[in-house]
Amino acid sequence: MEIVDRLGKVLFSDDAEILKLCVENAVASGIPLQGADLQGAKLWGAKLPGADLRGANLRGAVLLDAVLENADLQGADLRNADLQGAILESAYLRGADLRKADLRGANLRGANLRGANLQDANLRGANLQGAKLRGANLRGAVL
Repeated sequence: MEIVDRLGKVLFSDDAEILKLCVENAVASGIPLQGADLQGAKLWGAKLPGADLRGANLRGAVLLDAVLENADLQGADLRNADLQGAILESAYLRGADLRKADLRGANLRGANLRGANLQDANLRGANLQGAKLRGANLRGAVL
C-alpha cells in the first residue's frame, strides 16, 4: 500500500509505518486502545507515553525502542514481544503476560510488574530499579 500526495510523491509505502502513525495519533488524542488487537504489529520507536493498552493483544509485536512510560498495560498479552531498549518507566504492567519477551536494555524503572508473567523473558541489562515484582513469575528469565 502506498500513500501519495497530489503531486504523486510517495509519502508512505509501508503498512507497518501507517499503523504506527495511527496508533501514535490515537494515543496523542487520548483515545483508549484497551483490548486492541495489535498482534505482530511493527511499532518500533513508537511514542506512546501514557497509552491505555489494558488487555491489548501485543503478542509478537515489535516495540523496539518504543516510549511507553506511564502506559497502562495491565493484563496485556506481550508474549514474544520485542521490547529491546523500550522505555517503560513507571508503566503499569500488573498481570501482563511477558513470557519469552525480549526486554534487553529496557527501562522498567518504577514499573508495576506485580503478578506479571516474565517466564523465559530476557531482561539482560534492563533497569529494574524500584520496579514492583511481588508475585511476578521470573522462572527461566535471563537477568
